[in-house]
Amino acid sequence: MMKRLFRGFFTLVGALIGFELFELTRFLLEKFAGYGEITGKTAVWTGATFVFIFGIIFYNIAPALTRKSRKVAATIENDLQSVSTYALIGGTVGLVVGLVIAYLLTQIYQDVITQPSLYLTVTILIYGIMAFIGTVVGSKKGGELLSLLAISKKEQQVKNIADENSYGYNAKEKKSARVPKILDTSVIIDGRILEIMKTGFLEGPIVIPEFVLVELRHIADSSDALKRNRGRRGLDILNKIQTEYGIEIYNTDSEKALKEIPEVDVKLLKLAQIMKGKVVTNDFNLNKVALIKGIPVLNINELANALKPMVIPGETMNVTLIKQGKEHNQAIAYLDDGTMIVVEDGRKYIGQTLDINVTSVLQTAAGRMIFGKVK
Repeated sequence: MMKRLFRGFFTLVGALIGFELFELTRFLLEKFAGYGEITGKTAVWTGATFVFIFGIIFYNIAPALTRKSRKVAATIENDLQSVSTYALIGGTVGLVVGLVIAYLLTQIYQDVITQPSLYLTVTILIYGIMAFIGTVVGSKKGGELLSLLAISKKEQQVKNIADENSYGYNAKEKKSARVPKILDTSVIIDGRILEIMKTGFLEGPIVIPEFVLVELRHIADSSDALKRNRGRRGLDILNKIQTEYGIEIYNTDSEKALKEIPEVDVKLLKLAQIMKGKVVTNDFNLNKVALIKGIPVLNINELANALKPMVIPGETMNVTLIKQGKEHNQAIAYLDDGTMIVVEDGRKYIGQTLDINVTSVLQTAAGRMIFGKVK
């Protein structure tokens, strides 16, 4: 049933095309070939001949046109799947512009072509041609323009995110005034660097060298259970830093001066010299070597010690004695932050909570010790 309907439709279209071609031929003959007005039986029989011939032609080619139209529809569907949204938008805008231009063109010859059917035929052709040109040009050039605008907008968004992310680092930072902070393996395993970053006290870009990641992986693969756990903890901390702050591992392949240095700590100090940055660590020995070489260091342990509550001689403290000390009659207590308190003559009070008087405070690079006596 549907095939018959399509065949009838194509036959009707062929007849209409034949009639319009007859009208166009008659118009051209009357205007430019010097023929007089073609009317009467001649016009009727000639018109009927055009209609019959093109009707028969389209009737016979209807099945082929139907199959071809299905293939074209399938091809269009497949092509649309690969067409970007920007091309579709550009093509739509181009189509509208093409139709507007076609309308303006039809206003030029509407007084020249007085025959309605011919005017309609020419108008349809112009609208079709301009719509096609507008769609093609719009989808190509308009799509490219929209893509460029979208890319530009995306780059601006990425730039804004990078500007907001004060911990990001790239090659351009070498020329800026921002001082990079280079994390070593020990400070990542320690984990406190993540909490410090959350407070916002650490300024400037954070650099995590690729060789530090390699060392963490080696530690995590160690046969020693303690080392293996520390390495895995370091990888977990590193993953959190990357996830929460978008910090990428810094590829050191471009730094030729590092390739011949086998030791990680030496590489770290050399990278700090190249970047003119600061090393963030809690490694006591690395701290000393960096100071000898004149490389600025941010020591997490020193920061932690500086943040411990200030205690002055003569102050009274309430502590719990938990074990005996190294010297005779000494007892040991601890504050909540881990600070050791050595209490003279406190051995007999082990296990009790009592007040003591602070006699002195000893500050070292490894931490702080408080000395006191039972009150």
